[in-house]
Amino acid sequence: MKLTRYFPILSWGREYSRVALSNDLMAALIVTIMLIPQSLAYALLAGLPAEAGLYASIVPILLYTVFGTSRSLAVGPVAVVSLMTAAALSNIVEQGTMGYAVAALSLAGLSGVMLLAMGLFRLGFVANFLSHPVIAGFITASGIIIAASQLKHIFGIEAHGHNLLDLVVSLTTHLTETNVITAIIGLTATAFLFWVRKGLKPLLVKLGLGATLTGVLVKTGPVVVVVATTFAVWAFGLADLGVKIVGEVPQSLPPFTLPSVSPALLGQLLLPAFLISIIGFVESISVAQTLAAKKRQRIDPDQELIGLGAANIGASLTGGFPVTGGFSRSVVNFDAGAETPAAGAFTAIGLAIAAVALTPLIYFLPKATLAATIVVAVLSLVDFSILKRSWNYAKADFAAVLATILLTLGLGVEAGVSAGVVMSILLHLYKSSKPHIAEVGRVPGTEHYRNVLRHDVITDPAIVTLRVDESLYFANARFLEDKIQNRVAKDKVIRHVVLQCSAINEIDLSALESLEAINERLKEMNVHLHLSEVKGPVMDRLKREHFLAELNGQVFLSQFEAIQTLQSNTANDAPTA
Repeated sequence: MKLTRYFPILSWGREYSRVALSNDLMAALIVTIMLIPQSLAYALLAGLPAEAGLYASIVPILLYTVFGTSRSLAVGPVAVVSLMTAAALSNIVEQGTMGYAVAALSLAGLSGVMLLAMGLFRLGFVANFLSHPVIAGFITASGIIIAASQLKHIFGIEAHGHNLLDLVVSLTTHLTETNVITAIIGLTATAFLFWVRKGLKPLLVKLGLGATLTGVLVKTGPVVVVVATTFAVWAFGLADLGVKIVGEVPQSLPPFTLPSVSPALLGQLLLPAFLISIIGFVESISVAQTLAAKKRQRIDPDQELIGLGAANIGASLTGGFPVTGGFSRSVVNFDAGAETPAAGAFTAIGLAIAAVALTPLIYFLPKATLAATIVVAVLSLVDFSILKRSWNYAKADFAAVLATILLTLGLGVEAGVSAGVVMSILLHLYKSSKPHIAEVGRVPGTEHYRNVLRHDVITDPAIVTLRVDESLYFANARFLEDKIQNRVAKDKVIRHVVLQCSAINEIDLSALESLEAINERLKEMNVHLHLSEVKGPVMDRLKREHFLAELNGQVFLSQFEAIQTLQSNTANDAPTA
């Protein structure tokens, strides 16, 4: 066993250079500046003290540096996972209590163990059960819920709920209690951050600033808002006027913590932990693979599971909450020139310094500012264009996306993602249960066979060739039976049925039994069943059973060979005058 398989740091660490060090340090500086307000904000979203966001961004990053394979992925708290954490824990423990913080540790630890186990057993394929359109729909709906949930902080009112309907009702009920000063701070901060995202970069470019400097200045937008609003609250005593602030944040490195191992608590957290693990992994791996492709680097999904598992276990032991690879911070990390995962380690060091030296400075930081940071970050995730794309491409995909969005908005994130998983699986089963089966003929002048409905082809009335464009398994076996039965029954001239197997990658036992039934029925009808272009692994399976021995036809290497042979045999068997 190669150690580099489980410790990728041993691979890239051997090639580490001064140039890489310089690039990683610059990327770490930019990402650290971005992460300080973001980490605080996501802790607020998860219903935890502000320092939990910093703690969740230190040790987990260090562990991912050792075990992760992506050279650009930045691990830490993210919006969707933070929301799912709050939704899961609020149903079990009252927010703001010690039990809530312990439950967050347990949730992170349980998620970490699940991810680690999936990685060790090479179960990265599990994430494939969530289709991309469904994930896009879930993230869009989650972004709306997150933005709505932060309006209470922006307006300085009380509001509760984990779905859009409850939040809207609660916000409407308490809107008259709005703290005007808080609202001014929150709305101004939100407007400024939106302007920074959209308008600052063109302005700086127009002023002649370089691309690197422009990028750094744009990323510092949240820091500017944090500094300005914190100073305003301190200078004008706005906390005494009802503006809610972060308050005292412990000036220390992440403490050593132990999650609860209570069977009752872990039982309640089991499903949320699994959903968080799957969603976190899907989000992380999609970002990692996208960024890796740009530099022709390779990502190992199973090792990524191990890296994320280690990061979450680290979060549970250091006062954090569930983490994963974040889209925005990873893109920033990539754009800033990160060469290796060491950039993440340097970021962790920067955040550790911030946790020790800068926390007293955020005492007067208004929660409205953190809420504004969250709103601006998550609204970039909202993408309703997926509805139009899925409608134009496939109505079944559209139905799955729409249902995921509506269920997430109406019932909450857990119900939404659970529905998304179920719908993704059902959608696959539905599509594969009615596979495309084309009757094919020979393209004139070639040895190629194509769909008779799409091309001008040559056919033989006594021979029908059906190409199945799907693996055969229990869900579609009966569909194939009915298709062949109906085709042969309505045409008495047919003497041969050739099943072209070029697109069949698998035949399970149920499908094999269906093929046996098809063979027997055709035999009774004096029709021969033949196979062509059977793939090696499929043929190996068939040879283990008695099907080939009982087949009343032949197995041909190619479709052209099958037709030529059968036509020749038919001609030879024809009665002479």
